[in-house]
Amino acid sequence: MNKDFNSHPHRRYNILTGEWILVSPHRTKRPWQGKLEKVAEEKRPSYDADCFLCPGNVRASGDKNPDYKDPFTFKNDFSALLPSGPKEEVNEGLLTAKSETGICRVVCFSPDHSLTLPVMELDKIVKVVQKWKEEYTDLGSKEDINYVQIFENKGEMMGCSNPHPHGQIWSQLSIPIEVEKKTSHQKEYWEKNRRSLLGDYVKQELDAKERLILENEDFVALVPYWAIWPYETMIVPKKHLQHIGQLSAKEEKSYAEIIKQLTIKYDNLFLTSFPYSSGIHQSPTDGQEHPEWHFHMSFYPPLLRSRTIKKFMVGYELFAGPQRDITAEQAAVTLRKLPEIHYSKEG
Repeated sequence: MNKDFNSHPHRRYNILTGEWILVSPHRTKRPWQGKLEKVAEEKRPSYDADCFLCPGNVRASGDKNPDYKDPFTFKNDFSALLPSGPKEEVNEGLLTAKSETGICRVVCFSPDHSLTLPVMELDKIVKVVQKWKEEYTDLGSKEDINYVQIFENKGEMMGCSNPHPHGQIWSQLSIPIEVEKKTSHQKEYWEKNRRSLLGDYVKQELDAKERLILENEDFVALVPYWAIWPYETMIVPKKHLQHIGQLSAKEEKSYAEIIKQLTIKYDNLFLTSFPYSSGIHQSPTDGQEHPEWHFHMSFYPPLLRSRTIKKFMVGYELFAGPQRDITAEQAAVTLRKLPEIHYSKEG
């Protein structure tokens, strides 16, 4: 890493999207007199009679949850997308619109209301991975479903409306713009080199070790060179896999293991249940071959300096482009040095 880049403004290029980010490491010295986020009460019961997601409870829709023991999936009662509707299109001068259909589901990770991924047992996280695989395969096989987006919003700070451990899956007719951009850049690299763009990137990161946080036999967790959020990370399989449906039983466990280790480090950073949005980007389910795709999971956490100081996307970021203060290398060092035992377990 160029030493000047650790103390002076510079721009970095995102190889997946073709976009640039402004990095301003000298700004880390500025004092903070801005907004301090409230920290939600972390202690929760294993069962909450008022929770719409706990086993046996009745949801807002009137449907009753089964007494589930393993990850449980149901159709989102307030889906952003609907499976059917009028197929309409508007092209009136500069006004264009098209109908959109899809299927939205909720995945409860555990029946235990008090848990989050970092404090779940490894074998339970493996079952979450297996549920993601099952849903990707099922939804992706349906007619008019061309992309399946798996994600989790963790914490009130990220707009999560229910603290029960859960994530969501939105599947839809069109391919989202972020996925289109990543498809385009990966395809361009594949056609030129006949190798995976992220596969070559991971090899370079393993050699450099500057932004590496965790590694096991099948996966790496790192701070991307082009990261936007202060402690943004990405989990990437070492093997060129297009989607999670291709994971072997051994790789399922490796994936679950690195998710657990990474989220433990997140919680240990500010000794709090660390908020984030995480999502899996993988090949579209449009019936086309996508040899260029290399699936990956990104974590976008909003916390900047403490558990009460948040990074806001405002001003320049809204009107010009993304910007960050601490470098990816500085963030990686901080995360890498953190313990791999959850702070709540250290007595």
